[in-house]
Amino acid sequence: MSTNPTANWPHGYGRQVLATCDSTLSEAARQASGLAGPTWILSHMQTAGRGRRGRAWAMPKGNFAATLAVRLPDPPETVALRSFVTALALYDALVAATGRTAPFALKWPNDVLLNGGKLAGILLESAAAQGGDVQLFIGVGVNLVGAPGKDEVEAGAVPPVDLVSETGVRVTPEEFLDLLAVAFDKYEQQFQTYGFAPIREAWLARAARLGETIRARTGNQEWHGTFETVDERGNLILVTAAGRMAIPAADVFF
Repeated sequence: MSTNPTANWPHGYGRQVLATCDSTLSEAARQASGLAGPTWILSHMQTAGRGRRGRAWAMPKGNFAATLAVRLPDPPETVALRSFVTALALYDALVAATGRTAPFALKWPNDVLLNGGKLAGILLESAAAQGGDVQLFIGVGVNLVGAPGKDEVEAGAVPPVDLVSETGVRVTPEEFLDLLAVAFDKYEQQFQTYGFAPIREAWLARAARLGETIRARTGNQEWHGTFETVDERGNLILVTAAGRMAIPAADVFF
């Protein structure tokens, strides 16, 4: 295991690089009580990676899988807004890695798109910590060199893509971690200082399909409507034939 930070590594954050583990989310949860501060845990291989709603997350060699373990004094509804902080950090890290902005967009609630395909995903998990704090685990997966086939994803879902195939840019998981950690620290400081408003504004400026017709599915329910905005609580605001709806969590289809 490597723990040495790089020169540009953000102050106060731990850094671990593992050869393999079951899941960086699970590893972070196991280590949480013994961590001195917020810590990024990267693994070159995952044997049981997972995505949203318990779905498996494919992990070809050379792809990126990492989790940030961080303890926060915020209420759960504020803690959950770190998905937007992380999405912005991912966007900036990808722009830094490629030198391009045009191909990337943010898909509500937790994905990053490249040329319209799914490049990266975010998964938040949390647990109660001592003193009323929340122990948050932010899992991040990025298809740096390979992506699942269309037959491996849900019907109608955004097709997966990878960075090399779409841009020709190769970046190692460690290099990408360094870019991501710096960008996350920047947006987290902004969030703590100014609240969600500037994060929300920046996210909307990068949002995929804003103002367009989308589908939002929760369990057995599905709504069609215009993606109007994201509100101050992070809800998707969808204008449907039945009226304006605020949706806190859903799978979105284009």
